[in-house]
Amino acid sequence: MGQMDGKICIVTGGAGSIGLASAGILLDEGANVTLVDRDETQLFQAALSLSGHGTRVLSVSADVTQASDTRNYIDQTVGRFGKIDVLFSNAGASGEISPITDYPEDVFDAVMAVNVKGSFLACKYALPHMNDGGSIIITSSIMGVRSNPNIVAYATSKHAVIGLMRTVAKEVASRGIRVNVVAPGPVDNGFQTDIEDRLGAALGLDATEMLNQAIPLNRHARADEIAGTVLFLASDQSSFSTGGVFMADGGLNA
Repeated sequence: MGQMDGKICIVTGGAGSIGLASAGILLDEGANVTLVDRDETQLFQAALSLSGHGTRVLSVSADVTQASDTRNYIDQTVGRFGKIDVLFSNAGASGEISPITDYPEDVFDAVMAVNVKGSFLACKYALPHMNDGGSIIITSSIMGVRSNPNIVAYATSKHAVIGLMRTVAKEVASRGIRVNVVAPGPVDNGFQTDIEDRLGAALGLDATEMLNQAIPLNRHARADEIAGTVLFLASDQSSFSTGGVFMADGGLNA
C-alpha cells in the first residue's frame, strides 16, 4: 500500500518540473491527481508522461488568477474523483530583474496575481470541497524568507504567500486540515535557469556558479527532491505540522 492510496490531489503549475515531479510521486504512492496548468501544450505533454497511471490522472487547463477557472478545475476534480484531500498550489511566475524604480507596474501586478491571488483563490474555492484532515501546500521560495536586489515582485509575492498560509492554517485547524509552505532554494530546472541567465546578464557573471558556491550543499536541487518534501507534507507523516515553512534549499538560509 502507498502512503497516498485513494487520496485526491490537485497540483497547480502541474506542467512545470516541481509540479510534475510532485504529481508523479503522489501517483506512485496511490493518489488520484488533477494536473492544472495554463499552457495547454505543456499540460498535454505532462499528462502524457504520466499516462501509465491511467484514469488516476486528470488534466485541466486553467488560468489560476481567474476565479471561474479555479472553480472549474476544482469542480472537475470533485466530479471525477470525489472530495479533495490535498491541494498543492504551486503555479508561479518570476517577473523581471530590475530596480524598483524601473520595475514595470504591469509585471508586478502579473506576478502578484499568479503567485498570491492564485493561491488565495485555490484555498478559497477548494476548502469547501476538502475532506477534514486534508493538507494544503503552497510553494513559496527561499526568497519568501530573505531577498536580493532587483526582484521586488517575486520576493514580495513569495513573502505574501507565507502570510496567506499562516492565516489559513489557523482558520482551518479545527477541521484537522494542515496548511504549510514548501520553500525551495535554486532548483535545476528551466524556471530557475531563466532567472539565472537574466541575473547573470545583469551582473556580468555566472549566476549559476555563484549560487552553487553560496549553497552549503554546493549544488542546485533536483525537482524530485522538492517533490519528496511535498509528499511529506501531503501525507500523514506530517500529521502534526501546520503553519510551517519547510525549507528545501540545501542550507542556503541556514
